[in-house]
Amino acid sequence: MQEETIVSPVRQPKPKWLRVKLPTGKKYTELRGLVDKYDLHTICTSGSCPNMGECWSEGTATFMILGNICTRSCGFCGVKTGRPETVDWEEPEKVARSIKIMAIKHAVITSVDRDDLKDMGTIIWGETVKAIRRMNPETTLETLIPDFQGREDLLDRIIDVHPEVVSHNMETVKRLTREVRIQAKYERSLGVLKYLKDHGIARTKSGIMLGLGETEAEVIQTLEDLRSVNLDIVTIGQYLQPSKKHLPVKQFITPDQFKKYEEIGLKMGFRHVESGALVRSSYKAQKHLT
Repeated sequence: MQEETIVSPVRQPKPKWLRVKLPTGKKYTELRGLVDKYDLHTICTSGSCPNMGECWSEGTATFMILGNICTRSCGFCGVKTGRPETVDWEEPEKVARSIKIMAIKHAVITSVDRDDLKDMGTIIWGETVKAIRRMNPETTLETLIPDFQGREDLLDRIIDVHPEVVSHNMETVKRLTREVRIQAKYERSLGVLKYLKDHGIARTKSGIMLGLGETEAEVIQTLEDLRSVNLDIVTIGQYLQPSKKHLPVKQFITPDQFKKYEEIGLKMGFRHVESGALVRSSYKAQKHLT
């Protein structure tokens, strides 16, 4: 009896424009050593960001606060979902110390959603910004925040500590929001960005991912919606599936199409448009202060 040959399916290779070089350079090597030595936690390393070498060489890094377990279960995100751990009230000082050790010039702070907390984590948010300011007075800050369920009293806690940039990501177009961001709402996120701008935040920012099945017209409409709330900065990047459990990639967007969206966005009046396959929320974040 002839032995049956089992052929494993061949994975389709990613397009060449999604291939990245390993991070190198003196500054990257120094920061990598500090992260390992002091057991520092950055999204750059835990998320295996393709732009880590470039950002670190320019003195920018992203830190995640309030644990690594999220109360929401978005279809695109690789962060664990479940019951989060107890709040670490020493975290603000730890993050501030990490930034000092790494000599970070521009820090991006983000967090999981903490819908389990009455304040949704905003007290820790505020204390973290204050601690960074005390310990690193020359460091500029971007806060990439959740929607805090649209509660204005909680958004005020972010506004009150005056980060140079406040960011909240739309992630996708309106039609796909329910599928991609299960517990989020498109109009609520727009409302968050509008409230921030209307109440004194000098630079507001958002980001969207492409390749989830959206049309060009829907992307342009999303950009128009973001300009309608006077958003300053938008990032546009390629969605990549974190695991088999997550939403599949429907399409790899070409560099020419990303360039087209950049040109459209700049004509609309955005101050900065970062558009490219490897662009992520904090990509070139330090340049968004100008």
